[in-house]
Amino acid sequence: MEIITKEEIRLRKEEIKQRILKGEIFIYPTDTIYGIGCNGRLQSAVEKIRDLKGRPKAPFSVIAPSTDWIYQNCEITKKGEKWIKKLPGPYTLIFKCIDAACVANAINPDVDTIGVRVPNHWFSSFVRSAGVPVVTTSANIVGKRFMTSLDDLDPEIKKGISFILYEGEIKGKPSTLIDLTKKKKVIGIPIGPKVTKRK
Repeated sequence: MEIITKEEIRLRKEEIKQRILKGEIFIYPTDTIYGIGCNGRLQSAVEKIRDLKGRPKAPFSVIAPSTDWIYQNCEITKKGEKWIKKLPGPYTLIFKCIDAACVANAINPDVDTIGVRVPNHWFSSFVRSAGVPVVTTSANIVGKRFMTSLDDLDPEIKKGISFILYEGEIKGKPSTLIDLTKKKKVIGIPIGPKVTKRK
């Protein structure tokens, strides 16, 4: 596993972008916690992340390369438009997907929805430059603690990644889930493998 600092990323941006486009699995920082991801259009890469996390079926979310991408590939209601205007931010917005081909089938098997993020973080501009959706899910095995620094990177996860874009400890919490596919939106913050709904 290669550790790449924020300073090195600026110098190696094109190289890293090409590695992501080719399907390498990597860990990256966001405005919440560290995530593990890959090119969300490559089936084999997404399946590798599922194997690493021990998460065979539950849908993954993606970091969208732009808000235009969200409008092009999701069904957007007036309520959805209001939430999109809050981006970038610590939210995962769940929409009905109108173009299943916009991501690999392994992203959201057997469902017609997709979770999208645009973190308020420099990594979002990197995704925008790459021009593809990037899988975003916590960098941990299902049921185990989230990664906040190299000190708590799970050894099994470490074995399966090519590199980590590292900027030190992140003292955050997972993004808030906003389900915009229902008449009454469901807002929750994932705690471990579960979701706690706010009243």
